[in-house]
Amino acid sequence: MALPELDLMRIKLWCDDKVPKHLWDQVKVEADITDRYVTIVEVRPPWDGQGDHTRFPIARLRYTKTTGLWSLYWRDRNLKFHEYDIAPTVHVQDLLDHIGNSGDPIFFG
Repeated sequence: MALPELDLMRIKLWCDDKVPKHLWDQVKVEADITDRYVTIVEVRPPWDGQGDHTRFPIARLRYTKTTGLWSLYWRDRNLKFHEYDIAPTVHVQDLLDHIGNSGDPIFFG
């Protein structure tokens, strides 16, 4: 199942705009894309300058092809995702706006 290309571009642009470019060497927000969902992750370099970057999941956007709806999921301390209490929508931007502007610390706390 392929995710809508326009929505994927919208998600990538949203991620790029979360952190100013001059800070990308310290922290960045990226989208990990699979066939059914997109996981928004915070990426940080290793604290000691050695090894791989840390990828910390923030939220997951799941697409249901049969309905054309996007759903929002939050991540618990055990790295398991649970459906967030917001109605699924055809407009992925509504969910991105909620993640960025709701003030809910469950996402960027």
